[in-house]
Amino acid sequence: MMTAAKAWSTTQKPVEEVFFQNEAVSLCMMIHRRSKMMRVIDFRAGPSNAKRQFVMSMAQREGMDKVYTLVERDEVATWVKLGFAREGNIPAFYKRSDAFLLGAPVVVRPQSEMRIAVRQTSVDEPMDDDGESEPVDTTAQDFAERTIVHAKKRAKELAGKPLPVAKLATITEADAKKRSAAEVKAGRGMTDFEPFGRDVQRNHFLVTAKGGFELVASIESQACFGNAFLELLTAPRDDAERLATVSALRVLCDHLLAQETVSCFCLGPSDDVGLSMAFAFNGFRRTGLLQSHLVIGSERKDAILWSRKMAIPSEE
Repeated sequence: MMTAAKAWSTTQKPVEEVFFQNEAVSLCMMIHRRSKMMRVIDFRAGPSNAKRQFVMSMAQREGMDKVYTLVERDEVATWVKLGFAREGNIPAFYKRSDAFLLGAPVVVRPQSEMRIAVRQTSVDEPMDDDGESEPVDTTAQDFAERTIVHAKKRAKELAGKPLPVAKLATITEADAKKRSAAEVKAGRGMTDFEPFGRDVQRNHFLVTAKGGFELVASIESQACFGNAFLELLTAPRDDAERLATVSALRVLCDHLLAQETVSCFCLGPSDDVGLSMAFAFNGFRRTGLLQSHLVIGSERKDAILWSRKMAIPSEE
């Protein structure tokens, strides 16, 4: 029988935080309504069937399509046992150690089956390991690799060529959200600048260049670790915008370096060669592929995880 537990939620638009705690499990679920994604933050290490069943039943109840978590290296095996697949890593996310992203699709099951599964599970019951694994489908990885090969080739062709001058300016959160809402509605927005983590700082920027180019960007950072999650609102549509995006990303990276940011990571659709070129040109490298992680328009897409080590960690 499951022990007494308590669950409560706080609303942090556009993400709802749901907390769950009992004698064996202590979790925070960050529920992203727009993208139907749920990030799990685990405050108590260790695998158990109860943890897996609660996470998946919560995701199913809330209509999520995918669940993912971000953990340190020593917790990767735990989440693999819970049925999650390792999808990527962020170098120096914790300043001197990497973070690992693991995800799992939400399989819709009848509520009667879910209740039976939870009822038959003991809270402290360890996970079984039957030693069997599913065949690996490399189709998505192969597709992303082709995108990256083409992107690196185009980035190499830009070497030594003049690029448009990009200018960086800060904007208010209200202005950024207004612009992101419009782009999401139009089917171009790659994000609505939803929170990735808890207790973070977020700043918003507008990058401009000649020809009327404008790109809204946002940086979510954790000062204690020196990391930064850089989000670009839209991807380039033509050659002029691709070159301007390369310059825009460069001035954003210069800003991060001036802030002594240690690690930066970004996400981009796995089918976008132009945006991938901008990341590759600016020293980012692919460190993962997140399955069905982005929602652009009405389409769910795989996301290439782009990472770049920036400043050398201080001794503090």
